[in-house]
This record gives sequence, C-alpha cells and structure tokens, in this order.
Amino acid sequence: MRSVKRTPVAIGVVAVVVLLGVGFGNGLFAGASSSQSPSPAAPSSAAAGASGPVEQSPAATPDDGDTAGPSAQPTGPVTRMAVVPVTTFRGTATKTSIAEVKGVLAGTSGRYGALELVRRDASAILKAVGASRPADSERLMLVSTTTALAADLAAHRDRLAIIRADDVTPAVRALAWGRHALFGEDRVAKLSAWPFNADLRAVKDPYKPAYDPARAWTLVAGGDILLDRGVAKTVKLDGRGVDFPFNGGTAAITSRCKDCSAFGWDLPRTQRTGGSGAMRKLLRDADLAIANFENPAPDNYRYHTSGTVFSADPRLIEGLMNAGMDYVSLANNHIRDAGAQGILDTIRNLDDRGIAHSGAGKNLAAARRPAMMKIGKVKVAILGYDTIARNYAATATRPGSAQLTAAGVKKDVKAARRAGADVVIVFPHWGTEYDPSPFAGQERLARACIDAGADMVIGNHAHWAGAMEVYKGKPIWYALGNFVFDQTWSEPTMEGITLELTFQGSKLEQVRVRPHIILDKAQPNFLDPAGSGRVVMGQVFGASKGLLPW
Repeated sequence: MRSVKRTPVAIGVVAVVVLLGVGFGNGLFAGASSSQSPSPAAPSSAAAGASGPVEQSPAATPDDGDTAGPSAQPTGPVTRMAVVPVTTFRGTATKTSIAEVKGVLAGTSGRYGALELVRRDASAILKAVGASRPADSERLMLVSTTTALAADLAAHRDRLAIIRADDVTPAVRALAWGRHALFGEDRVAKLSAWPFNADLRAVKDPYKPAYDPARAWTLVAGGDILLDRGVAKTVKLDGRGVDFPFNGGTAAITSRCKDCSAFGWDLPRTQRTGGSGAMRKLLRDADLAIANFENPAPDNYRYHTSGTVFSADPRLIEGLMNAGMDYVSLANNHIRDAGAQGILDTIRNLDDRGIAHSGAGKNLAAARRPAMMKIGKVKVAILGYDTIARNYAATATRPGSAQLTAAGVKKDVKAARRAGADVVIVFPHWGTEYDPSPFAGQERLARACIDAGADMVIGNHAHWAGAMEVYKGKPIWYALGNFVFDQTWSEPTMEGITLELTFQGSKLEQVRVRPHIILDKAQPNFLDPAGSGRVVMGQVFGASKGLLPW
C-alpha cells in the first residue's frame, strides 16, 4: 500500500462511475442485450547514429522539430533523469535488462528484433546502457517523437524501446528494469530508487520530473463476483472459508479435455504453480479495488444449488473486506433477486463492512448517486448502471437499480464533477452474455459515457472477457469476465482479466491487463500472459479489432 486506501466522501448527488479526470492525453491517440438468465451457448531501418539515415515508419512523423507534446525539443540543461524500457501495449513481457538490450543490438535476442529510440535521446541512452551503435542498422530504429514511437510499437510488436519516464503513456507497456518497476503496485517507493537513468537535456529549466512513483496511486478492477451457488458451496459446505476466493496465486493450463463440458466445450486441465496469496496482495496493496457484486446479500438469504436467482449469505462479505475490496457495483440483473428488502439489506451489510457501493438504492435518486472516494487529494467517483433487467429499475419510490441512458449519464457525470470528482468511472452492466464483442448500441452507450465527461468505462455482465476500446483518448473495457464465480462449464467462463491501473493525480499513466483462471469454482489465479494466458488475451484483442489503436 503506497499512500492510503480510499477514504469515503459523503455526497448527495446522482452518480455514475467516474474515474479519470484527464484521459490519456499527450496526443498519442488518433483516434443485443441478453435476457436475465439465458442458456449458455455452445462454442461457436534506421542507422545507428543520429547523423546516419533514419527509417521513417508509417507511424512516425517527419523530423520537423516537434515543439509540442511529450517529445518537445529540449532547451534546458543536461540532467540525470529516469528512462524506462517499453514495448507494445499488447506485449507479454514484464521486464528486461541491460543484457537483453545489448542482445537486441547484437542480434542475439530471442524476443526482440530491434531497439527503438527517440532520436534526440538516442546517444545518451545508448551510453547509459554501455552499448555501441550496431553494425546492422536494422537493429536500431530512430524516430522523431514519442508519438511516432508508440504508433510504431503497435505496428511492429517485436521491438523494444527506451523512453523518458516523463513520456510514458498507456499507449505503451512499461517494463521493469531487472527487479525494479516504476509503475504498478510493485513500483519503487521513490524516484531516486529507480536504477535506470540517462543524462538528457531537459525540456524546461529548472527540470522537475513529470512522473514520480511516490505520488502515484493504483486502481485494481475485477469482474463479476458471486457469493451464492458454487462459490458458497466451496466456501461454506466444503469448508474452504471466506478468505479462500482471494487466496489465489499463479496457475497454468497443462492440457485440454475435449468435449468434457456438459455443454460441449473443451475444458482446461490446470495446476497451481505457486504464489499463493498473489491476488490478495494485489487487491490489498491497491489504493482502490473495485468489482461487480452479482447478487444481493440479504439478511434472509437462501442458498441456491442451481439456477440463476441468487442471494448470498451476508457473512461471506467478510471475504471481500479481508481482501481489501473497497467498492462494488450493485447495478446488475440480479440485485433485486431477493426483492426490495434484499437491496436495502445488502446496502446496510456492505456499509457495516466499510465497502462502498453505487448503482442501486432505496429509490432512483439513491441508485444514481455515485460512490465518492478520496485517494490522497484525488476524489474518485464511480457510477454504477444496469441495462439488462429493466424490471429491476428503481423509481422515485421503489428500491432498484440505476438504468444507463445517454441523457442520464450526462446529468450524473456533471453532478459528480460539481461535487468535486477529479476522476469519474462509469461501471455498467450490459452487453450479451457469452460474447466478447460489443454490439452497435452498446458501443454508442459507451461513447456517450465518454462524451458525457467520464474518464473511463469498465463494464461487466458477459461472463467472458471482452473487447477494449480507446475513444477520444479514454479507455473502455466492455467486460472483464468472471472474477469470483462458479461457471466451470467452459474455458471462457473460467477465465477473465484483472486491471491494474497506475495514476498520478487524475492522469492515467499505465495500464496492465492481467489474465486469470478460476479454480475450485471460486478462486481466480493469475496466468502467464505469454503462456496459458494467451487464450483469454487473444479473445480480448480479437474482439477489440478496429477499436484499439494500440
């Protein structure tokens, strides 16, 4: 835990989940709903030196001076400053080293075919790693701007790059330097502890680092959480305990059993590979941990062995509290499964355990009220909405959920901003179950949320990890998939993604998408994105075709 866990902020206005106040910025980006309980479907060359010739990739811009943006031409004094290795956003590597950088330049790397640098910094960075310009000019690519570099990495995914820490954006994936990270929950505590630096000319005099890990904070987002049916069986009847779902570590898929599912799906054979408690650590260390609560937790609950009507034992909420979960959305197609009183009980039971919520309430005004939390000096507003169970909608006098409309979200985001929100996140329940691709109306709603002033959209309901979009420089996740759930009848329902987002103030600095698989019908365990996690990551990026410029 870097700074402090979130502090709830009292607010009496309508709400939508609101996160980022600034978007991705830096000029780096160009820019059918299912029924409540459907049946699951079957599977359907650059020279080495600054004075030599330079390859201009399609993403690169002419060397025209570039006096604006993150690659502004430096005019200040030469200063020791942090530099960071980066790859394409879709890359699977998590770290690199001096040895690997030299291997890339020597042509002996098994992972990268070339090193890419911004021309203005190339000589100083090469000096910092103790490397010479390669004899083969194809191994060192030079571009004029970090904008061009980010686009180039997206087009050439076998390239490693090194840029100023101040120039890092979510369009690239920052890597650790050996065992040291500059972004994420495992980042160094202060900038002076970062071991990779170069003597570069500052953009301004005096130089002040734009990014400082000591001022950063992290948000972790998971998908759907169920505490009834198979999860309740694992936790209660099998005696695993309320903490079991969040004690996952790492796992691997060893093989697949063909047609082993009752629904005709191939099922993965898995094994735990260690790291017990890694998921818990991620959630507890995050400044803000959020997910969707896919059931009411009424006092008069009923345990269900099957079916799609849910109610959870409120005592199981202790597991979320112990894991460090800060917020859950109540806007979903199951929140009124235990009736009006079930919603009121759920809200009280969450309040008693210090877990913030939004998206449902005693009436429409309460359902639209955002959860307001404070991370240091940053106020984060989260607005929860449903589009699936319209018969569960709140009215002026009836408990229920907030329904997502373009007009409503515009009013709610504006109200959250008036209440002081620096970052606004919209957290919708929407889309088609068991389908990773958004439909046209869903895309329009997502973009309406951004047009309304939200900084980010994080959706759920599909029970599959779905597409990601960048719209007007701001991210939209259509579905994160299952997080704590019992749907073990197919590989896509067993797998999901967890988001690890790094902010400084209201600015999103980095995005890490972490794949996982659910074991024992309850427990998410991380998958290696370069290994067993490739299936679910491929599903996400495949569904994102045409939506994600990275």
